[in-house]
Amino acid sequence: MTFEKKVCYLGDDDATRAAAYLCGILTHAGIDFDRVDSGIAPGDDFQSRRYALYVVSDYQASLFKPGDMEHIVAAVREGSGLLMLGGWESYFGRLGEYHESPLKEILPVVMANADDRRNYSSPVLLRPTVADHPILAGLPWETAPGVGGYNQFEAKEGATVLLQGYRTKTTWRQPVAAVGATVDSSDVAIELLDATPFLVVDDVAEGRVAAFASDVAPHWIGGMVDWGTPRVFQELPKKLGEGLFVEIGCEYAKFFEQLVRWVGRL
Repeated sequence: MTFEKKVCYLGDDDATRAAAYLCGILTHAGIDFDRVDSGIAPGDDFQSRRYALYVVSDYQASLFKPGDMEHIVAAVREGSGLLMLGGWESYFGRLGEYHESPLKEILPVVMANADDRRNYSSPVLLRPTVADHPILAGLPWETAPGVGGYNQFEAKEGATVLLQGYRTKTTWRQPVAAVGATVDSSDVAIELLDATPFLVVDDVAEGRVAAFASDVAPHWIGGMVDWGTPRVFQELPKKLGEGLFVEIGCEYAKFFEQLVRWVGRL
């Protein structure tokens, strides 16, 4: 089994839709990757190849052939990385996808045994628990981006929680205002509700694993997709389709690049 210094990215529909975001980030960062679109099983050569990083994001678990997930587990123990991103087909998801799969043994979180999807109209604010981890370094967390949804999970004992998500409730003190009326911060109340683990990492033998609770693409990722200026405009490789591109915030792109590079040692 040969080691390939590249990413295998599974899920998020295809590059004309949600997958465009991470494909754009990987392209902008100069990280080589292979794609497995949603609804398509990994190729027949999947178990004969070992990638530096496997990204599983909103990908139906039933599409894996017998032995595919066991292959990922073995590759991670030998030095590859595994990153699961949130979505309706991630973790437990809609139907119970991964909570009883082989990946549960190496993912750094305890998954729910019921629908774990959480959607909120008020932003869920992200806040680091450490200041100097390579995934979080150099990002303006004081302007904590808000996300709109996530999969609920708990960190496994011994794993490291790098980001927590804080649900919020925002309320106008006076819900009706005259056109042109001046406003200030006292006009709105922001209440912090419960906190939940949002980014959890761990080592598994020679490899690394990470679980991010939200999606990489709208709508769940919310305002984080526009976090930072200047904006990044990135055309996608022509092998994914003609004329495809993304336009995203530079800090959003930097965060996911650092996440991918750390987990995959890229």
